[in-house]
Amino acid sequence: MDRDMIETVALRWLRRLVIAAFLVITVLPFWYMLVLSVRPIERLLLDPGSLWVPIGEFTVATYTEVLKAADDGGQGFLTFIRNSAIVAIAATLLTLVVSIPGAYAVSRLRFFGRRQVNFLFLAVYLFPSIVIAIPLFVVFTRAGLRGSLFGLVLVYISQTLPVSVYMLKNYFETIPISLEESAAIDGAGRLGIIRRVSLPLAAPSIMAVALYDFMIAWNEFLFALLFLVDKPNRWTVSLGLSLLADGVEVPKTVLMAGSVILTLPIVILFFASERLLTEGLTAGAEKG
Repeated sequence: MDRDMIETVALRWLRRLVIAAFLVITVLPFWYMLVLSVRPIERLLLDPGSLWVPIGEFTVATYTEVLKAADDGGQGFLTFIRNSAIVAIAATLLTLVVSIPGAYAVSRLRFFGRRQVNFLFLAVYLFPSIVIAIPLFVVFTRAGLRGSLFGLVLVYISQTLPVSVYMLKNYFETIPISLEESAAIDGAGRLGIIRRVSLPLAAPSIMAVALYDFMIAWNEFLFALLFLVDKPNRWTVSLGLSLLADGVEVPKTVLMAGSVILTLPIVILFFASERLLTEGLTAGAEKG
């Protein structure tokens, strides 16, 4: 066996080992969380390090307690899930409605200050969230929107819109202008070109942006705490989970069940849209 073949085999096995290591590091914490969520607390105290659940110990009582209404002795996570779904879906849809035409305009139209617009979109992320949290809190309190899910949606849009426009702009720039010119020759107007040519081609990128926006709105905690802390019936899942974490009387198995409920929708969405997400994240990296 010559040297080149040895190096090829060694690199192949090294790549497999690296992938396996990253897989273990990624999957193991979630698996342990899942195991803890389906074990009785008394069995967990006896054997906290077990990574398997014997058939006799398996229970879904923790999930029942988490999802049951607070008036019935549960943690009321069904209400939190509903609130998070409303906020995340609304923020995602509204962000796309604004960012798609905005990104198309920045990528195709020529206007004064076009280059500076790109910098302004990314400049939002130069400041920590806590810096803009207080001004937003004051403005929304005076506008009467603090404590409402609609106000929280507007806050999330202000966070997701700039990067959404930037990501979509980079993708629209990779679509050949000749395709749009051909549609224009056939009599299509600007809106028709966007709907029939640009949007179908930009579907992978739009999916990636939508998933990113949804994850931000679903997992966000700081603004949800500031705007909804005095409205328990409007809390999101992240706020409900913090309530479980701070409760001394709440078993850690119940806390893990709440963590699984918080994580599972994102995992399902990711695997359901993995192909489009991968294409969308790599789109726009190269022009041509």
